[in-house]
Amino acid sequence: MSTRRTVLASFLMFLAMGAVSPAYAQEAGVSPDSGLVMWSVITAGFALAFAAAFGALGQGKAVASAAEAIARNPGAAGEIRGALILGLVLIESLVIYVLLISLILFFIKPFGG
Repeated sequence: MSTRRTVLASFLMFLAMGAVSPAYAQEAGVSPDSGLVMWSVITAGFALAFAAAFGALGQGKAVASAAEAIARNPGAAGEIRGALILGLVLIESLVIYVLLISLILFFIKPFGG
């Protein structure tokens, strides 16, 4: 099975689960800002998912490029390793920032209430 088919099948399965999930939803309590809180939680969840996914892809590409560079020039392994670790730390810090903002949106209700 090709990568394109796998990605398309995963996307369609995710879309189908999203379409069916309201059927199992519990009745919402009456609250004037429940819609705002709900959308802030959904937004935070999607932001965290995208940050984690693309952060992982970036880290994988960085490690692969560093391994290839070290294989081509073993004498520069120390310098490449230092740049790699710095790059991985910066990529991971972006994901941690999104996690922090997501936790704020989950628990503090920044938009009132």
